[in-house]
Amino acid sequence: MADNQEIWAAEARRALIDVAGSYRSTTTYPELAETIQSASGVRTSNLLQNWIGKTLAKVALECSRRGEPLLSALCVSSVDGRVGDGYAKAVESTYGELPADVEWHAAEERLRCYRHFGAPDLPADGGIATLTQSVVAMRAKAQKRDRSRRREHGQACTECYQVRSLAGVCGCSW
Repeated sequence: MADNQEIWAAEARRALIDVAGSYRSTTTYPELAETIQSASGVRTSNLLQNWIGKTLAKVALECSRRGEPLLSALCVSSVDGRVGDGYAKAVESTYGELPADVEWHAAEERLRCYRHFGAPDLPADGGIATLTQSVVAMRAKAQKRDRSRRREHGQACTECYQVRSLAGVCGCSW
């Protein structure tokens, strides 16, 4: 399996450089897995989650060695559009710290990839970092749910500890 990882990492790097050639483009773990197995001729029956992270870790290590942005930021979940847990580990080993917001870090890193690898469709202003549409939708839904909960439960006064009304009135106000 270790030899396969080296072969797959080389193919993954090539595939991710192709993805970086199109502004705002990403690929999913299953798409990348199929691409690298087809290109290499080396297939596995192991579950995707048991090997793709190791392959992307090798790609990240090579990017770090070359002083390039992390190509692994271009690979996201087909379910929720997020980067995997391995991405945060790659960031920590490359940059020496965990990002406060992994998804925003990945968005910024993707932009660096598009710029570094010369996406011809990059806007004249250099483009902007963007979250995947799925992540944007998830965050909007979470914010709406949080606002709704705050409205339902109100906020407690720090002096009398009573729940304030929507108008901000509590026991201290009477």
